[in-house]
Amino acid sequence: MNLIEKMMEEYCFVNKTKVKDGAGGFNVEWNDGKQFSAAVIRDTTMEARRAEQAGVSSVYTVTTSRNIVLKYHDVIKRLSDGRIFRITSDGGDKTSPMISTLDMSQVMAEKWELTT
Repeated sequence: MNLIEKMMEEYCFVNKTKVKDGAGGFNVEWNDGKQFSAAVIRDTTMEARRAEQAGVSSVYTVTTSRNIVLKYHDVIKRLSDGRIFRITSDGGDKTSPMISTLDMSQVMAEKWELTT
C-alpha cells in the first residue's frame, strides 16, 4: 500500500433527482450513490490563496484510483463527516497511464452545499 492509498477515506457520489411536488413543479432530492475511496487535499499554494481572496471558493485536489470516473459538476460526500464537494475539472485529464503501477486519477473540487 502506498502513501496515497493510506490517505484515502470513504466517499460516495451524491445523485440529484427531481420529484414532482404535486402542484405542477418539482422538488430536488439528493441521494447517496456508489461508494469509493478517495483522498481530498486542500490546495494551499499562493495561487489558490489569491484565488480565494478574489472570491473563488477553496480549491481541493481529489485523488482516486483510475477506475473511479469523476466528471465535471459531479457531487461527492465524505462519509466520515458528511462534507460535500463538487468536481470543478474534467475527469480523465490527470490519470496515470495504464502501463504504470501507480493507479491514480486526479480532479479539482470545491466545498459545496446541496441545494433544494
